[in-house]
Amino acid sequence: MTPQILRRKDVEATVGLSRSTIYHLISQGLFPAPIKLGKRAVGWKVSDIETWVNDRTST
Repeated sequence: MTPQILRRKDVEATVGLSRSTIYHLISQGLFPAPIKLGKRAVGWKVSDIETWVNDRTST
């Protein structure tokens, strides 16, 4: 089964954070890192983003 991928704008809308905040959290190891889709394209696995959101809402 191929994982579903969210592009950056979709991730921003889903988690409610700006691009700069997302990349700041990634640099601190507090947000899932994107996967490369091409030379200038990245995306996040839906399952990684869902897990990250669920971890924050369950506490």
